[in-house]
Amino acid sequence: MSAATTRSRTPDRLCAEAVDLARAAAEEAAAPGVVGEHVGVVSDGDRVVTHFFECKELGYRGWRWAATVARASRAKTVTLDEVVLLPGPDAVLAPEWVPWSERLRPGDMGPGDLLPTDAEDLRLEPGFTGEDAPPPNSAVSHEMAELVDAEDADVTEGSPARLPAAPVRGSIPAVAEELGMRRARVLSRYGLYAAADRWEEAYGSKTPMAQAAPASCVSCGFLTPVGGSLGQAFGVCANEFSPADGRVVSLAYGCGGHSEAAVMPKPPRPAPPVIDETRVDPFPLRPSADSGSVPETADEETAELGHS
Repeated sequence: MSAATTRSRTPDRLCAEAVDLARAAAEEAAAPGVVGEHVGVVSDGDRVVTHFFECKELGYRGWRWAATVARASRAKTVTLDEVVLLPGPDAVLAPEWVPWSERLRPGDMGPGDLLPTDAEDLRLEPGFTGEDAPPPNSAVSHEMAELVDAEDADVTEGSPARLPAAPVRGSIPAVAEELGMRRARVLSRYGLYAAADRWEEAYGSKTPMAQAAPASCVSCGFLTPVGGSLGQAFGVCANEFSPADGRVVSLAYGCGGHSEAAVMPKPPRPAPPVIDETRVDPFPLRPSADSGSVPETADEETAELGHS
């Protein structure tokens, strides 16, 4: 270790003693009454020292006012370098800034919001636009387009602009226009896989609803097929009572609203009660005539004696 390195780690004596100079500079830069006690001094180099003062300003807990002082070689006068507000070891700091493209989550967009797509988005790839040929339904003929380019003119709302131009039958742009392929960018293979994984996780065969379903969506009458390669594994649910109504569901997904779940299970019959409280046992108000040990007699006087 060199002598210069050792000397730079030891605060300069004159700079370390210039606490009043550092405090005055911090109070001049800060609001009145927010500069607190002197909390430390650090050597930043040869004859360069930073004094730290407590910050009492609300909202800056743990921050410190840092006043850096220095002096020239062989000079006895200490001068001010700079004053800044720096966070301390226990300072309250704002969270790390995250770009909006990484903060955005599904469902965050509202009416009027715009989501610009990156030109290098991996989910998209260039599609067929037919820019090398005019659109088949163009209102300007080939001759008029060449004339406009040669004269550097604009076609106004007049009879030349309304000249019909018959599309060239059988050309690639005409076929692309008819099939709906004239898009600047289309979904890439990575975009297809990302969408399939996202939909499979939300409405796939491993969800609790699908595990308890009587059958899968592939045999459900409420499933609406989708076109393209995704139609081989997904469809749209059209059952208003299903939890996936209007959602893209996997063909292996299922719910209790399956169209073929027509047989309703019979309600369970309860076990017979131990004490039947619903049955009524009739009891006569008077005992019957033949319930006693003495046979019934026709003598009314004997009957009044109360023999049983």
